[in-house]
Amino acid sequence: RFVTVNVGTLNKFEDGAVVDIAALIEKGTVKNSFDSVKILSNGTLTKKLTVKANAFSEGAKAKIEAAGGKAEVI
Repeated sequence: RFVTVNVGTLNKFEDGAVVDIAALIEKGTVKNSFDSVKILSNGTLTKKLTVKANAFSEGAKAKIEAAGGKAEVI
């Protein structure tokens, strides 16, 4: 069971942060009742983040990298 997170939602994290599943749960972005996380491209990302998730849409990966961040599949 996938839970999806829009890339624009990631702006709630500090610039330079590492955003993983634990961080998403801690910020209340997702609930702890899923098997994996997929990042979608909806929204605009204005911060440089290292995002670690199970899957990324091509658009989300491009937006994360365009903001100077990294998209890492775990």
